[in-house]
Amino acid sequence: MLDFSRFYNKKIKCAGIGEVLFDVFESGAQIGGAPANFAYHCKNNGLDALLISSVGNDSLGFRARNLLAMRYLPSLLLENSKPTGCVYINLDDNGIPAYTFADDTAYDNIAFTDELKEIASELDLICFGSLAQRSETTHNTIMTVLESMPEGSLKVFDVNLRGGFYNRSIIENSLKHCDIFKCNEDELPVLSKLLNLNVETATDFYAYLKSVGIYCFIFTEGAVQSSVYLNDDLSCIKTPKVSVADTVGAGDSFTATVVSSLIKGLKLKEAHDRAVKVSAYVCTQKGAMPDIPSDL
Repeated sequence: MLDFSRFYNKKIKCAGIGEVLFDVFESGAQIGGAPANFAYHCKNNGLDALLISSVGNDSLGFRARNLLAMRYLPSLLLENSKPTGCVYINLDDNGIPAYTFADDTAYDNIAFTDELKEIASELDLICFGSLAQRSETTHNTIMTVLESMPEGSLKVFDVNLRGGFYNRSIIENSLKHCDIFKCNEDELPVLSKLLNLNVETATDFYAYLKSVGIYCFIFTEGAVQSSVYLNDDLSCIKTPKVSVADTVGAGDSFTATVVSSLIKGLKLKEAHDRAVKVSAYVCTQKGAMPDIPSDL
């Protein structure tokens, strides 16, 4: 079972590790990347948050540093010779994105350094996904960071299946290293097929997760509803109707708010309700890291 009580009344050190990139819309480019979004929203929820990624020695890398600094998000951006990551986004009539990712970018080449080893040894919480693991270099770095964290720390695997940049080995290995798993309604059947599971519902998938030692499952179904499974409890909340600008980053804000709230001692239903409200607000804004109103 998963017990958050050991984190109550403690200053939590957390990180998102993996891609930082620019979400390129027809209207312009916005800073993003799931780990960056997660860290940003954890910071907004009062955690001591850090982004771990890489940028290139280029104009986008310089811009990334400035934009993250403007959002007061501490970042370890290890510089390398590859271009800073970007993804080209086309939105449908409902604001739902389709992604085209640049190849062999800076975040595909995150090196494991002594500084990163020291940071990992002090982390209470980390979030990682599958996209940045498409390269062997970053995959190895993420796995080494996870293994360097203290005993009892929490690891969130927000799978974020994108562009075919995943395989069974990446998914299975990541599941072995996580305590909390998150996916959406589009990813669930893909995962079920990839893992050779005969499951069709989130409840059935949670039964599988529990069988491999994962006792928190965050499941989102877009404009319909979301569900959070924790130990033997379940919370389901309908998605509120809002005027959608775009949905980029909404899932990341949801995951970060659920986990941050549980770590700070909120009950499951309260944590879930806060996450629903924050992610709904993010959907009304352009980009994945909008300023969040104080009442949220």
